[in-house]
Amino acid sequence: MLKKEYLLLLAGVVWTIAGINILRIGILSYVHYISLWNLGISFIVFLVFQFGIFGKLVRKHTKRILAYAEEKKQWFYFFDRKSFLIMAVMMSAGIYFRFCGYVPMEWIAVFYSGLGTALCMAGILFILQYQKQKMIQKEAIQNETIL
Repeated sequence: MLKKEYLLLLAGVVWTIAGINILRIGILSYVHYISLWNLGISFIVFLVFQFGIFGKLVRKHTKRILAYAEEKKQWFYFFDRKSFLIMAVMMSAGIYFRFCGYVPMEWIAVFYSGLGTALCMAGILFILQYQKQKMIQKEAIQNETIL
């Protein structure tokens, strides 16, 4: 059982690890495909996922987690059911397309590099939300001490 602010930290660690793994696949695949064009497309993939999906997801889950009552929650409460389902489908599709050979390695390099970077950024944003909550708690304790 975890306090709700630790759910934010756990989400950050999980998303960062996932991002690093995806980014690693992308970078290792990039060896033969480095070009300004591909780097630009990777950057666009990053922007689309970060600002179109993951940034919103971080805000949504942070708000949901912080709305929990003060009691402790199971570790898996850092996500809701829908998000776990989406994550499972995305992981399965990624593994399938990578190993079936239908997707060119250049596409894997470009797409995974942008996606992995966005996943890492989402993890960092969750960790920053955790830090913010710890600072808020610390200030509240200091204010109580002063009164």
